[in-house]
Amino acid sequence: MPDTATPTAVFFDLDDTLLDDHTATAAGLHTLMELLGHPDRSAARHLWDVQTDISFGAYIAGRLTLTEQRRERIRALATQAGHASISDHHCDDLYNRYLAAHRHAWRAYPDATPALTHLAANGIKLGIITNGTETLQRDKLAALDLTHHFHSIVCADAAGAGKPDPRIFHAACTHIGTPPENAWHIGDQLRADAIGAIAAGIRPILLDRRTTHGPQPDITTITTLDELPALLTPHPTTEPSHP
Repeated sequence: MPDTATPTAVFFDLDDTLLDDHTATAAGLHTLMELLGHPDRSAARHLWDVQTDISFGAYIAGRLTLTEQRRERIRALATQAGHASISDHHCDDLYNRYLAAHRHAWRAYPDATPALTHLAANGIKLGIITNGTETLQRDKLAALDLTHHFHSIVCADAAGAGKPDPRIFHAACTHIGTPPENAWHIGDQLRADAIGAIAAGIRPILLDRRTTHGPQPDITTITTLDELPALLTPHPTTEPSHP
């Protein structure tokens, strides 16, 4: 992917890019563990993260409904805690308790607002591209007081496609009024965010806050949004000398 000039639009993922979803998930999971009598935080977190990737991925692909993927995740954790069979109603109640604790822990990363403010000051339009449900993601942005920064908020359920499908990226570009080649997308997931952006013709910026991905060919990687201003600075050029 070429090192493009300053973009006309920059799109952001939301969870674990602007919002500290890792910490919010820990809070929700702590509530679930107490309710289920789960004794092992490390095992619970590993299972929850893996099952979330599987079940939410199936939802994005259209193989599960939103409610079904939530129940699947709850049942996996309950089984690990020794509860082999729980009802749909019990799953739904547990997930609502998880979500309440998760919601209470919503916090923006401290580098989020400065980065958004800097980009806007440079005349760059800002957008959100997220696989989360529109109602929930808009609630997050409002709770974090970030909504006003964005010209466009495109969510998978409203767009009819989720990352890494190029359609959601192209829908966001159309909505904000910029061609893909003039846009950047910043997110924390290698496949959904970075590879998805490349497939859509958008420059990817991989935000690797916990240094889990390592260097990636043809993908600019940063560990904090504080590094964004340097990416916007054009590289100096050397004028040819004349005899």
